[in-house]
Amino acid sequence: MEGILPLLKPKGMTSHDCVFKLRKILKMKRIGHTGTLDPDVTGVLPICIGKATKVAEYITDAGKAYEGEVSIGFSTTTEDASGEIVEQKKVDQSFTREQILSVLSKLTGEIVQTPPMYSAVKVNGKRLYEYARQGIEVERPSRKVMIYSIELLDDRTVFTGEIIRFRFRVSCSKGTYIRTLAVMMGQELGYPAHMSELVRTQSAAFQLEDCLTLEEIENKMGEGSLADSIYPLETALSHLPKYKINDTLAKKVRNGAVLHIPDHLLTIKGPIVLETAESQALAIYEHHPQKQGLMKPAKVLRNEIQV
Repeated sequence: MEGILPLLKPKGMTSHDCVFKLRKILKMKRIGHTGTLDPDVTGVLPICIGKATKVAEYITDAGKAYEGEVSIGFSTTTEDASGEIVEQKKVDQSFTREQILSVLSKLTGEIVQTPPMYSAVKVNGKRLYEYARQGIEVERPSRKVMIYSIELLDDRTVFTGEIIRFRFRVSCSKGTYIRTLAVMMGQELGYPAHMSELVRTQSAAFQLEDCLTLEEIENKMGEGSLADSIYPLETALSHLPKYKINDTLAKKVRNGAVLHIPDHLLTIKGPIVLETAESQALAIYEHHPQKQGLMKPAKVLRNEIQV
């Protein structure tokens, strides 16, 4: 088996737990996930199988979409519902729909986030959650992320209550912490807040409706029909620019040759997929760091053309 298997990650399991279980179900070791989801988060977790593990990072680097719920009124150690309460402040005012929409608009575009202490970001070679579990507070590096859109999934005109909750849909770049985004929503409204629920609805080209549960995967494996649910690795690269090449150039590509960048791709800064006339991905190239106008292979995906 080779390709991408979109998993509907269940609540209560880490991404690593899911990979461990799938290795047992599929009876193979070469399996990897494409970006950590917190245990409390459910949704789209594309799993790379076999040679497709080579493209895992390109799914991880692609945009994501989520549907979540923010609770305004108290914050937690983990910035989500699993943590202990840090600060609590009764909401003693109402907010209009326009005020909520204004906050969402303010947080759209490029924003700066500080990763939560309970996160996998490394500081001095150690993950932040390891410091957090020891009760050690360290300085966290802020990062710029892109929020492409935030939509309010609530039709109320006025929001009232000691704790105010509302749902939202967000489309964002890699590295975005939706937990932190929920906290930022609360800060804009003048109250502590946390993310009380989250589902990832999209990762790169994969949507919620494409996903199978662990139980469904196990059943299909037993029936011998799982291959029908596995996507080719090209699906994972669908968001990247393509360069179709002829058979002569394909031989050079399979041998890792440095090539001239075609004029129409000179302005592309990121990875470029080199593919056959039949749209089979052979390699991923990137601009050569020392030689202007040339590109070199970042990954050779196939050494032979498959028919």
